Amino acid sequence: MVQAYFHIMVIYKSLINFFICGIILIMLTSCKNNFEEVKKIGVSENEPIGVAEHINLIYTDSGRVTANLKSPKMLDYSNREFVFNEFPEGIDLDLFDEENKKSNVISDYAIVYDKTGIIDLQGNVVLSSANNDTLFAEQLYYDQKREWLFTNKPVTFRTGRDVINGKGFDSDVKFNKAQVLEIDGIITLDE
Repeated sequence: MVQAYFHIMVIYKSLINFFICGIILIMLTSCKNNFEEVKKIGVSENEPIGVAEHINLIYTDSGRVTANLKSPKMLDYSNREFVFNEFPEGIDLDLFDEENKKSNVISDYAIVYDKTGIIDLQGNVVLSSANNDTLFAEQLYYDQKREWLFTNKPVTFRTGRDVINGKGFDSDVKFNKAQVLEIDGIITLDE
C-alpha cells in the first residue's frame, strides 16, 4: 500500500512538472522579440522622449572648438519617424571658423530636423558674423549640409555703413554670397 501511494505521488509530481514545463514553453514561444514596441511602452508619440534643461554643448573638430550651443531647454523627439529636437525657449549659438573668429546666432525658438539637416530659427533671430555684419529676421532657415541660410520673411541686413531691408534673404554662412530680396533701405555708394 505504501508502495502504491509512493508510485502515485511520483506520477503526480511528474504530471505537475510536465504541465509546468508546458506552460513555460507556451509562454516563451508566444513572446515577440520586438524591441521597437518595447521602447514605445509608456511613451506617447506626441511627447518628447527626453528633456534637457540648461544645456551648454561644445562641439569640437580635431580638438578645436567649432561651436557652443546654449539653451534653457531642449526636447528630444527621436521617438518619431521624422526625428527632430526642439528648443522652445530659444538658443544662443557661437560658431568659430578656422581662424577662431566667432559668429553668433540667437533666436527665441528653434527646431533641428535630423534627416534633412535643416535648422528652423524663429522669433527675434539675430545672426552676427565675425566681420560685424548682422542679419535680423523673424524666421531663418539654415541648411547644414549646404551651409546655406535662407528665408522668405522680412529681414534687415546691416553690413558696414549700409542697412538693407528686404522681403527675403539667401546666403552662404560667411555672407560672401549674401542676397537680400525685394530690397529697400539705405545703401552707401562710392563714387
